[in-house]
Amino acid sequence: MKNIKWPLLAFALGAAICMMGIGVAVAERSIFGIILSIIALIFVMGYGFKTKKKMREEGLL
Repeated sequence: MKNIKWPLLAFALGAAICMMGIGVAVAERSIFGIILSIIALIFVMGYGFKTKKKMREEGLL
């Protein structure tokens, strides 16, 4: 349990939820939902990669 990087796990779960949101929006035929989910996915994944880079530079990974 001490090797788990909790912030990175949270970003991974957030990205997975955004991907599920895309699927739900497609099923509901909601263009607004699809676009919103894609934007959220880009934001969450981008911030996650940024955090991972910062952690790597600080020697936490």
